[in-house]
Amino acid sequence: MGIWRSPDGYEVEAIILDGRQVLRVSRIYGDRRVVRGYCRDVAELAGLGVDLGALVEEPA
Repeated sequence: MGIWRSPDGYEVEAIILDGRQVLRVSRIYGDRRVVRGYCRDVAELAGLGVDLGALVEEPA
């Protein structure tokens, strides 16, 4: 699974939820992480305010 981060605090992580692969979208506010939602595919990320062009994959 991978993790992608954006300069404006978004974090997208590929996880398994209820036996299905989804993307968990969270945002960092200072020292807090707030889960914004779960997406079935990349197309749904924009609906949560994520700029796909700004995401950078975190090295494994």
